[in-house]
Amino acid sequence: MEERMVTDKIRRKLEEVNIAAQSQLQPIQDHVNFTLQQSYFKCAYECFDRRRRQEEINSCVESCSVPVLKANNLVETEMAQFQERMNRSLMVCQDKFEAAKLQQMKTGAMGELEACVNQAIDDNIRVLPHIVNRLKNSLSMN
Repeated sequence: MEERMVTDKIRRKLEEVNIAAQSQLQPIQDHVNFTLQQSYFKCAYECFDRRRRQEEINSCVESCSVPVLKANNLVETEMAQFQERMNRSLMVCQDKFEAAKLQQMKTGAMGELEACVNQAIDDNIRVLPHIVNRLKNSLSMN
């Protein structure tokens, strides 16, 4: 019973980090999906000129897509690193919990697991604004 309650609390805490990440990254996603995409389509439209050969048009359109691709790669890389850091901190909590179970003398292992997970997630949520600022600076949004 206690284990299910703790599991539910941990699941809710993980949802909290997802909501925080989505809300804090929304301005960046909007910038990429609207500002950069709009620039891409305007640029690509200009590439279509009857005086150009097909290879020139293709090359022009491809070069128009570079800013969007770079921005998407940057966001994906940052979020993958964020996810990896969070996974590692949660693995530490899991390892502590498993060690406490092996000792069998430690009471309150579930409570310690919950506290560890809460701390790890809170720490990661506090890092999100710094990641967002770094992304904004890299994307020249400030």
